[in-house]
Amino acid sequence: MKLLENKVAIITGASKGIGRGIAEVFVKNGCQVAFTYLSSVEKGQALEAELSQYGVKVKGYRSDASDFAQAEKLVNDVLAEFSKVDILVNNAGITKDNLLLRMSEEDFNQVIKVNLNSVFNLTKSVIKPMMKARSGSIINISSVVGIKGNAGQANYAASKAGVIGFTKSVALELGSRNIRCNAITPGFIETEMTAVLDEKTVQGWRDSIPLKRGGTPEDVANACLFLASDLSTYITGQTLNVCGGMLT
Repeated sequence: MKLLENKVAIITGASKGIGRGIAEVFVKNGCQVAFTYLSSVEKGQALEAELSQYGVKVKGYRSDASDFAQAEKLVNDVLAEFSKVDILVNNAGITKDNLLLRMSEEDFNQVIKVNLNSVFNLTKSVIKPMMKARSGSIINISSVVGIKGNAGQANYAASKAGVIGFTKSVALELGSRNIRCNAITPGFIETEMTAVLDEKTVQGWRDSIPLKRGGTPEDVANACLFLASDLSTYITGQTLNVCGGMLT
């Protein structure tokens, strides 16, 4: 029995990196997946074709999670296509790093809008059908930076800390309806974005982690799989650090 057999998931920002890893693990576990992408159109279309080979329904949607109307339309489109939503993974996010002294108002607001507003937008849009079904798992991808902060990332840290507070509140509101809401805080995860960085710098980061390696998208995806599945039906309002011991 596959862990997510007959379940339907929405995953935002899944054309690359962690989101792609989550989509792959979900599909391999029998889940039907609706995923979003925005700028990476070709990657999104390629992923849809690739994941469809596993014999479950997969559909990519070009949709901006930070736009409330688009988020609402997305959920309605997915309900029309898949007839239900069991799992929501809020993964869409950006960085616009700079020291606070040099950070523009626009760069602060944009990161909050994409990283935090998108979580509100999608969650608000899925809770009615989940409440009707009296079942659901919402998984919000935060970051260790949202817990410990990071110089040059005041905007990103604020957005990711906000995601954790939002997660706890939603868990309290929806627990009586059997809807669970948890956050995952990845640490240093090696993706396409980190591949372009200086190897010496990256190795320095690896050396500072107790497990002496960067994480993989699959490491985060496996944590999502657990929280999305019936293995975690008594877990809600929690923050799961997937960081190789960076936070102890």
